Amino acid sequence: MKKLSKPLSELKSDYDVIVVGSGYGGSIAASRMSRAGLEVCLLEKGKEFLPGEFPNTLLQSSREMNFIRGKSENLDRNGLYEFTMGNGINVFKGCGLGGTSLVNANVSIKPDPRVMVQDEWPTAIRENVESFHEGMDRAWEMLKPTPYPENKNGYPVLKKTEAMRKSAAFMSEPFRLLDINVNFEDKQNHVGIKQPKCTNCGDCVTGCNVGAKNTTAMNYLPDAFNHGAAIFTEINVRYVKKAGNRWQVFFHPVAIGREHFNAPLMFVTADRVVLSGGSLGSTEILFRSAQQGLSLSGQLGKRFTGNGDVLGFGYNNDIPIKGIGLGKKGTDAVADVGPCITSVIDMRGREDMESGMTLEEGTVPGPIRTIMPKMLITFSRLMGKDTDRGFVDFWKEKWRELKSLILGPFFGAVKHTQIYLVMTHDDGNGEMTLDDGKLAINWKGVGKQEIFRKVNGEIYSATKANGGTKIPNPTWNKRMNYDLVTVHPLGGCNMGDEASKGVVDHKGQVFSGKEGVALHQGLYVMDGAIIPRPVGTNPLLTISGLAERSCKLILEELGKPFSYAFNPPAEPDRNTAPTGTGVQFTETMRGFFGMGELEDYERGFEQGKKHKSAFEFTLTIQTEDMDHFTNDPSHPGSLFGTMLAPALSASPMTALGGGFNLFIENPEAPDRKKMKYTAILKSEEGDTFYFEGFKDIFNDRVVDVWKDTTTLFIDVYKGTNRTGALVGKGKLVIRIADFIQQLRTVKAIHASSKQEGIRAVATFGKFFAGNVFETYARL
Repeated sequence: MKKLSKPLSELKSDYDVIVVGSGYGGSIAASRMSRAGLEVCLLEKGKEFLPGEFPNTLLQSSREMNFIRGKSENLDRNGLYEFTMGNGINVFKGCGLGGTSLVNANVSIKPDPRVMVQDEWPTAIRENVESFHEGMDRAWEMLKPTPYPENKNGYPVLKKTEAMRKSAAFMSEPFRLLDINVNFEDKQNHVGIKQPKCTNCGDCVTGCNVGAKNTTAMNYLPDAFNHGAAIFTEINVRYVKKAGNRWQVFFHPVAIGREHFNAPLMFVTADRVVLSGGSLGSTEILFRSAQQGLSLSGQLGKRFTGNGDVLGFGYNNDIPIKGIGLGKKGTDAVADVGPCITSVIDMRGREDMESGMTLEEGTVPGPIRTIMPKMLITFSRLMGKDTDRGFVDFWKEKWRELKSLILGPFFGAVKHTQIYLVMTHDDGNGEMTLDDGKLAINWKGVGKQEIFRKVNGEIYSATKANGGTKIPNPTWNKRMNYDLVTVHPLGGCNMGDEASKGVVDHKGQVFSGKEGVALHQGLYVMDGAIIPRPVGTNPLLTISGLAERSCKLILEELGKPFSYAFNPPAEPDRNTAPTGTGVQFTETMRGFFGMGELEDYERGFEQGKKHKSAFEFTLTIQTEDMDHFTNDPSHPGSLFGTMLAPALSASPMTALGGGFNLFIENPEAPDRKKMKYTAILKSEEGDTFYFEGFKDIFNDRVVDVWKDTTTLFIDVYKGTNRTGALVGKGKLVIRIADFIQQLRTVKAIHASSKQEGIRAVATFGKFFAGNVFETYARL
């Protein structure tokens, strides 16, 4: 499969549209905006995972777990599985290219029609629900949901589905198979991606290593890629600022070493910005933007909802369930576990909409299965409620528990355990705030709402049908104040008719004040954050339908028509991943710059020192392929980062499109070599400068290897190249303390293995040391 993301060295300074986040809202925005001919840049905080790269063991999964609580300001914290610990409710979401679609249960289900006409929605939606339905239809065409194909093409009827049918009959409630975003045949899909069929491994929610799951990385994102969108990963966007009639998006590149130097944020500029970081992410970005002076609605952070999510277990049933994912035991053969969720007991048809709910089964993903036997036995003792009695039944249950403890989760009590996920309607009165620089979720006592007692009653009934022990969500108990866990966070930037009722209007455009209908031109939110109430079922199709609707309206306003037709590229699914292993490092250099000095670097340095005209940069230097780097006479690399020069700008400037050349030989002076640095600088004020620097590597019979390799002579020009007017010269040096930090940042990039990474770094070190020796060991 093709790699969609580009190296950060290819990031431009300006775009028509910047999309922040790559879940359903962000992926749809990138696809539709790029189809309309706009130059789109998508920035994603997480990493890109291709099929086969997701964790399949407990150890690998633990490395991707990111628990967020407290006041940590570590901008490099990043993991596929993100847990945010709140007060009253905790949130699990995905963080990677594809957002939570990478780790959700794939369910595409339309909301109860009554939900979309409730008073919380803007008038434009309530009075024209058809525009939302049209958006859902467009999303359906792209996501390709389909029911699990029982007894077709080699797919068996699943034990967990049979148990759900039995539960539904016992409860006298309607049962059906769900439409799920999973592919059940080997094919090239509608955007040119080759997808194998689902193998029923059950590992949907830790990441599909088969490639059968229709995440946004399989459809909307490659569609955006095919239409020219530039996609970048491991970019932690912090806030946005208005700059004239454009927007500046400030970000921190994750895990490249800038944190070692306390380097400032970088920024890029666009005419329009679409925030799609999810309920928590988009809300946090707007809170930080407000701290930078952006005028926003007082409703920001309010109307947060967990979508009425409840997790529960029907433990140690009398019948087998086989709801344990295979993990690394998975093969190409179709197993009997199934996708994470395949069926629902749909109780939304009740007269009272607010008491309606959907009850779905699930699977435990293989990577975490080993913790299940002891965990479930423990929770069954602490909070479980057995639904059947009898001497024989008692000893059968004990025997199954013993089998699970001895033989593992594929046997005994765990094999007989059904996992339930219920969605209903909480009161939607949670709140998010930004406390001491950290997003906080406050909803104390939410789990005590009466609806959750009703939900647990329904889980008990579903479990009783199969003779098991009902176990509630482990945090839903008196000792833990009935805390909840949600996998469907919604709200925080909710829609409204005007600013006193919402943060955005009906198409996601951000209100520009505390009241009234004035809007920020070019700033939008497009994800679950805009949904003003729980939807009572899996929300991905609702989010997608609203995003499709918003894109259509925005592009109509811009006079940018586009086609929804599928036309895969001439080279579908072409592998775009780097073919070699590169090396990167980050360095800081400091010195002085003489504004107006046009002839001498030393004079520029002394003049700058006298007038306290400091110059400092923190740059990341990358070589994409070490073999190419060493063999090319120019030894090229790329660079990007920030530069601080008060004489040029009051704020840090962003350096992009830069080049680096290491130990360039000069035929006219064979005893000298140069290290060359170039970059285009963009200031917050809107000015553009061209930066050029060099290190002069020369053996003048003095032992000055340290001085030569750590001293940079610099020129700065107006404009984008050296044909512009020269504005000054100076000199920078590397301090010992900074050099020590620099050594910590050296690492291999896109290595195929740990050994290959070590080889690349060693090759770089050998090349550097060899050139130093060659230069300074000459007699």
